[in-house]
Amino acid sequence: MVTEPKKLRIQMKTWRGMTRAALLGSTILCGVGAAYGQTDQPAAEPQSGRDVVVVTSQRRSEDIQDVPITVLAFPTEKLDQLQVSDFSNYAQYIPSLSYQSTGPNSTNVYFRGVVSGGDGNHSASQPSVGVYFNEQPVTTILGFLPLHIYDIERVEAIAGPQGTLFGAGAQSGVLRIISNKPDTSGFEAGYDLEVNQIEHGGTGAQVEGFVNQPVSDNAAVRLVGYYKKDAGYIDNVLGSRTFPTSGVTVTNADLVKKDFNSAETYGARAALRIDLNDSWTITPSILAQKTSVEGIGAFDPKLGDLKVERFEPDFSDDRILQAALSVEGKIGDFDLIYSGSYLDRKINSANDYTDYAFYYDTLFGYGAYFVGDAGTPIDPTQFYLGEDDFKLYSNEVRISSPSTDRLRFVAGLFQNQQEHHIHQQYVIRNLGAAIEVPGHPDTIWLTEQKRTDRDYAAFGEVTYDFTPELSATGGVRLYSYDNSLVGFFGYGSGFSSRTGEAACFGPAVVEGSPCTNLDRTVKDEGATYRANVTYHVEPDKMIYATYSTGFRPGGVNRRGTLPPYLADELVNYEIGAKTTWLNNTLTLNVAAFTEDWNDFQFPILGQNGLTEIQNASSARIQGIEGDFAWDPIDGLTISGAFSALESKLTSNFCGFVDANLRPETNCPQAVDNPATNGDETQDPQAPSGQKLPVVPEFKGTLTARYEFPFMDFDAHFQGSVSGQTASRSSLLVADQAILGDQKGFITLDLTTGIARDNWSLTAYLSNVTDERADLYNFVACAIGTCGAHAFQGTNLPRTLGIKWGQKF
Repeated sequence: MVTEPKKLRIQMKTWRGMTRAALLGSTILCGVGAAYGQTDQPAAEPQSGRDVVVVTSQRRSEDIQDVPITVLAFPTEKLDQLQVSDFSNYAQYIPSLSYQSTGPNSTNVYFRGVVSGGDGNHSASQPSVGVYFNEQPVTTILGFLPLHIYDIERVEAIAGPQGTLFGAGAQSGVLRIISNKPDTSGFEAGYDLEVNQIEHGGTGAQVEGFVNQPVSDNAAVRLVGYYKKDAGYIDNVLGSRTFPTSGVTVTNADLVKKDFNSAETYGARAALRIDLNDSWTITPSILAQKTSVEGIGAFDPKLGDLKVERFEPDFSDDRILQAALSVEGKIGDFDLIYSGSYLDRKINSANDYTDYAFYYDTLFGYGAYFVGDAGTPIDPTQFYLGEDDFKLYSNEVRISSPSTDRLRFVAGLFQNQQEHHIHQQYVIRNLGAAIEVPGHPDTIWLTEQKRTDRDYAAFGEVTYDFTPELSATGGVRLYSYDNSLVGFFGYGSGFSSRTGEAACFGPAVVEGSPCTNLDRTVKDEGATYRANVTYHVEPDKMIYATYSTGFRPGGVNRRGTLPPYLADELVNYEIGAKTTWLNNTLTLNVAAFTEDWNDFQFPILGQNGLTEIQNASSARIQGIEGDFAWDPIDGLTISGAFSALESKLTSNFCGFVDANLRPETNCPQAVDNPATNGDETQDPQAPSGQKLPVVPEFKGTLTARYEFPFMDFDAHFQGSVSGQTASRSSLLVADQAILGDQKGFITLDLTTGIARDNWSLTAYLSNVTDERADLYNFVACAIGTCGAHAFQGTNLPRTLGIKWGQKF
């Protein structure tokens, strides 16, 4: 292991070099021209006939129709119309986005088919989608941050690599959640009350409120609070298992419960805006949220609709605290923004691992190894206890020149550090003391580790207008990362003579571990790029061509004998058009792209069910996506979006790498088999041309809303249809043969309501046809072992809700 002083010298040297490069670039650009404006800079003048949606997807305020990127934006009004309160509510309206989920705080998201499957383990790859809350990154290795959506200015979904402006977490796209800011112009407040009933399930409720209060002529505070009860709809039904080795039969009679997968979310936000003068504003803010989940959001189709058999408690307690500071001001004609944040996320969880214990005993006789103090086999039922303590520190400073200049630029420095303390216990009751992990009673396996991911960057983009119609942009991000994993994983020495405690090479450095058997670091540096040409054929019709790249850092495999995994890169070639027609009543946008995913990181379950990350050569994703909004008559709006993809491997995945850690593609590999004369061969685990998993070839959504006067009220009817085609469950041929496809589905949502003065009353019926969306097929252990007992993660059944809101 490299000593801390030496590591620090290396980091400081890299940081100083990047800083000098960024400052030099800024100085040169300051001498010749211009840059993007700060995030709250006034947008372009609205065009008559349509509502202008302002986004900051390029780190400046712009009309969404002038942004040469595929962006879908959901302003406050749209979020309210679609009854959005969490990620799953708005995800169905973003066709370029797909996700896998087993509950509110267990979700992985993907853009444009950039997914290999199986992501989410603590020692796995960083996410390929960057997530931002306001100006601060909240992308975590623990999965998507389940922020409640209320009093939100807008949600932006940006498809395609955004590496130059948003960094490592933005390999395939970015999701940005932007809250409403304190407003010094006057008092404002509101609240919303909701109750809902789930078909086949329970009753849920939601209470939300906000207050905006000026405290002086130049300061205001905004307070937000909310509570949400998600009713359950999965039934834990009576079942039993007989373990063949010990002959023990277990039952879940004490855990049988109808609608056992309920959840509760509490949260609050506070922000203070202080205008120091006409040029400088500071905005400190704080967010706190707690989500408690019982059960799992998946069912076993073999047991029947929305039914499972769970033999141990399943729960998670997810606590989020974020403190952030934004400083915005001007130095001469240049805008300067600093944003910094501290995120602390703690998850305590438990999961039933009975399937793991049962199938390994049934197929391989593993129950013989699990004995009590008397040395005889015991009930081998396992359950998991986890504590994840995640911290993220980030700082960014950006300087930009006036957006009205012919030559304009943005440049900045970025620092990000993630620390993840991992505690995982796999428990078997009455386990013999001789085979426990020392210091942890009844624990057959223990993980006590600290993962640290550091990221430093200097970035910039320059735009030049050759003519009023023709512009070109070039951008680069210089990055350096330093990722490490240290601690203990495995069995006690009384259980294994080779792994776990037996493989330790030093004393404990992570609290709670008996010793240290893993201490590795991976570091590298590089650059990611963007080039764009934009041409306005007419003032309201723009075409563009873009080349951009995105990346994910490499990392350490927690099995110390395995090599680390390398960074992977996504290269994007894209052409698109953003147009307005019919006297500005119709907007129509479309983009076509080809993305090459090189050396992509692929997680598999290896020995002892441990996640291993391998680089899996290359894949190509080709697609077309589009969106439109049309106001054909007064009061009627029709909008929609779609994504059509073809994503597949462009070389074999053999499951092993060469001496330089590059994936081997020359399959089959010769294997010496003593049972035959000569060498045998094995087929690729996934051959060239194999489709990538999870993401469907087509996904689309269509919404129609009609607003009209009714007596003394403003009334509306709204209907939304969303759907997708089937997709593979797994990249690997053998696993896919067991799990099968994730089936396609279509859902229908209906809304109606009335409003007058400052109040509104809305009724909605979501998933009208009670469709079972096939969102995630998974098993409790290696698919070849536990594949007979697969689970299906799904959506909410048909739900009827009533919502009352009032604003002051």
